[in-house]
Amino acid sequence: MKKIGVLTSGGDAPGMNSAIRSVVRRALFYNVEVLGIHRGYQGLIERDIEAFTSASVGGIIQRGGTILRTARSEAFRSPEGRKIAIDNLINLEIDGLIVIGGDGSLRGAELLFEESGIPSMTIPATIDNDMVGTDYTIGFDTALNNILDAINKIRDTSESHQRVAIIEVMGRSTGQLALMSALCCGALTALIPEIPWTIEGLCDRVREGQDLGKLYSIIIVAEGAGTGEKVGNEIERFTGIDVNITKLGYLQRGGSPSAEDNIMGTRFGAKAVEELIRGNANCLVGLKEGKVVVTSYGELKNMNREFDRELYDLTLSLSR
Repeated sequence: MKKIGVLTSGGDAPGMNSAIRSVVRRALFYNVEVLGIHRGYQGLIERDIEAFTSASVGGIIQRGGTILRTARSEAFRSPEGRKIAIDNLINLEIDGLIVIGGDGSLRGAELLFEESGIPSMTIPATIDNDMVGTDYTIGFDTALNNILDAINKIRDTSESHQRVAIIEVMGRSTGQLALMSALCCGALTALIPEIPWTIEGLCDRVREGQDLGKLYSIIIVAEGAGTGEKVGNEIERFTGIDVNITKLGYLQRGGSPSAEDNIMGTRFGAKAVEELIRGNANCLVGLKEGKVVVTSYGELKNMNREFDRELYDLTLSLSR
């Protein structure tokens, strides 16, 4: 292994820069050249690529987003687009690729290997924390703290006006962000894709809170479970209680990474380089029971991410 490429793909996540820095400096430690590929797979197709030195990644660990920038590439979805990307990898004599991103990014790395034989490693980076093969994805902790910071501000005004605060958060088809933020902020409940819910049952919970003397309630809605606007309007219609609705949006993905995301980005980046050099490639780097491990792309296809029902039940029990 003489030369590797590194790219970030899909949605940005705080901590990506820590992973990039770790990949570059760990590879250089082993005398392996590094090429930084800008704008993900689209940049690979367009050959938006530059050689990276140790200085290239200086002063980036505290920055959010990704210095490599990112994009979703329609061209890469086609065999013709991937053929151009593969030709660029071969012409630049790139021996291996490190991809930083979510499920779609991982699938792209897998396709490149299947169609070219070029080995890769994927570093999980998405605020949704929804990937199999790892208990943690880079960006989750920062996003969670961003949500909690916003909730604490919204709480003040909700209490003053004795309102129900509906807060919609990201998460795609999973409720990790919603559930953990609900637990951390003492929300009345979290509406998440993993647990069925009804508006009647939700309104009963709101009324129950009022009967217990609650001056306000906070309800966290995962985007995969519904929209905050629809939930809020239905609560107002059924109960007559004033509701304020907040969709946090891209605020969740911004800002400097937390210590946890810096640490995990650094650990994952180093592990990806080491395994690629050893020849143990075509794997996802991940965290299992506190240890950084790798899982082959093939194994991932037979795995499912388990939902922690006990954590959900705990959240509800503490809100009463």
